[in-house]
Amino acid sequence: MSHIQLGKYNQLEVVKEVDFGMYLNGDEDGEILLPKRYVPEGCKPGDVLNVFIYLDMDERLVATTLEPYVQVGEFACLEVAWVNQFGAFLNWGLMKDLFVPFREQKAKMVKGGRYVVHVHLDDESYRIVASAKVEHYLSKEKPEYQSGEEVHVLIWQQTDLGYKVIVDNKYSGMLYRNEIFQPMEIGMQMNAFVKHVREDGKIDLVLQKGGAKKVEDFSEVLLQFIKDNDGYTHFNDKTDAETIYNTFGVSKKTFKKAVGDLYKKRLIILEEDGIHMV
Repeated sequence: MSHIQLGKYNQLEVVKEVDFGMYLNGDEDGEILLPKRYVPEGCKPGDVLNVFIYLDMDERLVATTLEPYVQVGEFACLEVAWVNQFGAFLNWGLMKDLFVPFREQKAKMVKGGRYVVHVHLDDESYRIVASAKVEHYLSKEKPEYQSGEEVHVLIWQQTDLGYKVIVDNKYSGMLYRNEIFQPMEIGMQMNAFVKHVREDGKIDLVLQKGGAKKVEDFSEVLLQFIKDNDGYTHFNDKTDAETIYNTFGVSKKTFKKAVGDLYKKRLIILEEDGIHMV
């Protein structure tokens, strides 16, 4: 006998048809209704369906073929549909909204606002709830990532240093402001690359794979670029980071290090109008 995984997808067999939908076999949890509006065309008893299970208004198990924006155990950025005296209700793509009790809010949530939350089962009520206290739900284990490995990130908080992100729905990570060359906002999802896993288990990330490459490599690229342009480039320390990034795909910090590197090796001369080869 198996238990239903509430707030997740379950593969369940259709056992009988009724006027208002289909009943699915939930084993120990009894028969679970898939309301008529969600029944796939041509569906009949004996079919096995991949359905998402949650609770209806009366706290009964109910199945749907709609895809929620998030499952239990995951993080997501969701919009507040409405608020009452008990908490906020988020739109997560299903008929019944997702509840965030006041105690699980950081600042009071407002209708129309978007917040990053973690979705889980409430131990006491066995309801699916969300919490904006994201840090409580991030893994305490040390991640096993290698430098340069590609991961999925969700941006959840802006800080003085940059943006805190949730890595692969599990770990805490950081994208540093001086290494970001695109507009960022809370709730954005993207792929990033592991730069370094710190001793405390937090992950430093970069958005470009090249960010993990050594500066020496870029020194050679820069030298070749200057050679190819008749031994001169107008780029220098005063060039803005965006222009440097758009041209070379590296941060201004990497650019300046490479210039320093080539200058120390006496391969270039720094002039007012830019950089010349020796």
